[in-house]
Amino acid sequence: MSDLQLKPEITSLIGGLGMTRVTVYEDTQAPDGKHSGCPHLHAISSEAYYVLHGKGEVELHSLNEGFRTEALKPGQYLQFPSNTLHRIISHGGLVVLGLMSNAGLAENGDARIYFGEAADNDQKKYTRNNSLVKLGLEGALQRRDIAVRAYLNLLDLWQNNREAYFEDLKRFINTHRHAVHQQKSKLEPYIDNGPSSWAQRTRELLDNPESHPMDTVIKDNEHTDPLLGMCGTLQPIRTT
Repeated sequence: MSDLQLKPEITSLIGGLGMTRVTVYEDTQAPDGKHSGCPHLHAISSEAYYVLHGKGEVELHSLNEGFRTEALKPGQYLQFPSNTLHRIISHGGLVVLGLMSNAGLAENGDARIYFGEAADNDQKKYTRNNSLVKLGLEGALQRRDIAVRAYLNLLDLWQNNREAYFEDLKRFINTHRHAVHQQKSKLEPYIDNGPSSWAQRTRELLDNPESHPMDTVIKDNEHTDPLLGMCGTLQPIRTT
């Protein structure tokens, strides 16, 4: 969902969640004529959308169910598991509250954009494509367009060659899973200081009636400038 660089200690939201207001890109159309973000996936983190404004849809790809779409409208909640390739599409003014399990993982390695097999086999090419966001909004949209052009080939396989579709989806998922495994030591602190820490505190409160939570009230009402992410512009809920 994003390209933020969160620190391991910034995981104070309930359960170690990450929470971000996402406004889906509508500045230009993607190569298929849709206003969308980049197709991407997470190997460890699950994701959810609660729709705040507008309408749209999300395209989902999994090894269990293949390709499907889910409509998005105000007040709707949609959750999908890790290892689901997804692309969010706006039909007009789509803004969602994006929720991520394991705050910090997606921003520090557990996110991979679908640029196609050639880019996955050429790390320099993948890095070059992914780094376009550093050029600002124009670069973020260029990155999106490169990804969607490759992604359209995957959609074509779904229509015309299901066996090849599942082979490529499995290849892409495995590529990212192995890449994340190589960053295990970097990612573990986000789990330890996030969901694992919350689970431990919950167990302590349950086991010991004399214990008291040490948490403080969390409030974030700062209106910071939006950041450029994979799905759109981002306004993360910060806890420090």
